[in-house]
Amino acid sequence: MAGRWVTVKAKDGGSFKAYLAAPEKGSGPGIVLLQEIFGVNGYIRGVADHYAEEGYVVLAPDLFWRIEPGIELGFSEEERQQAFAYRAKLDVDKAVEDIGATIAALRAIPQCKGKIGAIGFCLGGLLAYLSAARLGVDCAVSYYGVGIEGVLGEAAKITCPMVLHIAEKDKWTPPEVVNAIKRAFEGRPEIELYVYPGVDHAFSRKGGSNFDKPAAMMAHSRSIALFRKVLGPQFNLSALWEAHCYHEFATRDVPATMATMVAEPYVNHVPTMTGGVGATELSRFYTHHFVNANPADTRLIPISRTIGADRVVDEMIFCFTHDREIDWMLPGVKPTGKYVEVPLVAIINFRGDKLYHEHIYWDQASVLVQIGLLDAKLVPAAGIETAKKVVDEKLPSNTLMKRWAESAKAG
Repeated sequence: MAGRWVTVKAKDGGSFKAYLAAPEKGSGPGIVLLQEIFGVNGYIRGVADHYAEEGYVVLAPDLFWRIEPGIELGFSEEERQQAFAYRAKLDVDKAVEDIGATIAALRAIPQCKGKIGAIGFCLGGLLAYLSAARLGVDCAVSYYGVGIEGVLGEAAKITCPMVLHIAEKDKWTPPEVVNAIKRAFEGRPEIELYVYPGVDHAFSRKGGSNFDKPAAMMAHSRSIALFRKVLGPQFNLSALWEAHCYHEFATRDVPATMATMVAEPYVNHVPTMTGGVGATELSRFYTHHFVNANPADTRLIPISRTIGADRVVDEMIFCFTHDREIDWMLPGVKPTGKYVEVPLVAIINFRGDKLYHEHIYWDQASVLVQIGLLDAKLVPAAGIETAKKVVDEKLPSNTLMKRWAESAKAG
């Protein structure tokens, strides 16, 4: 998905460039994306493309244009020093005015339908905060915004929902700053503040020295939750997941299965580390090792389903007869003819209305016990009983604990 540059007219005369990224289906709510001190570089444009994939029309303005148009810096030490110099010259109030002009330009774009939110990183995190205070955006997300403590006097002006992501080890937002921000929004449940333990400034910048994938994933999910709630669009994730499963297990149609996914998805069956990363590898995996290789009597018994803003968590019982070699679950194990039932949890992440990735978990020890490769008398593992107890909680507990009987005597 590639965006394009458009021209935005400034309120006080002149004009500047902004990077526009739109969803594949052409329209959606708007997001104004606010740069770091490195300009609207490849990283920021990648973020814009990502949010376009999530279903938004994204416009990222060049906010350094009054100093020097078209600044795009990398992250070397020399470029960092250049970036700090540009930041020192920036007139923040004028930058907020330019964001207002960007919002007006975004509203005028035919693909932009409905409400508009703001998101920013570092310098942009401060500007997202100020956009919420001064520009009437419908919601805002601030990633490790630098300098917010200096404008907390404007906190009362913020009437829209907002999420603030802060890194625990960020020297720009030490504990006293975090506490000041918390106090400013005390009693405001629509303002969410999250501190990410053990990570530093710019933890969400993929490829950066401080990138932390778990924190970045959690922060993105929280950001998407806000945008979905306030801006939309709303997708029926349950129906999308069911369509994917239908093609996997009913029609066994690999192209149809892949069509439910983003351009470069991935699947990870965690216990056996099987699956595929990227369309080519995943299609190969589905064709030769999964969709066309599952036992004929494969059956899924739904237990529970939790639907979030960007993911579905499915709890189920996976049932099958081991009548063939099942590469993804029992790689290298010849058919035993044994019947198996095992609890399985699937965590499915979406980008927009397409599946992005699946993390699948099950108790491999229980599977191995059931097919006779693991002796339950020698290890603390159970067989089909694990599946039966998920369905009927009244079945005996603690049968593997030899000391369970002793505790009854202890009272």
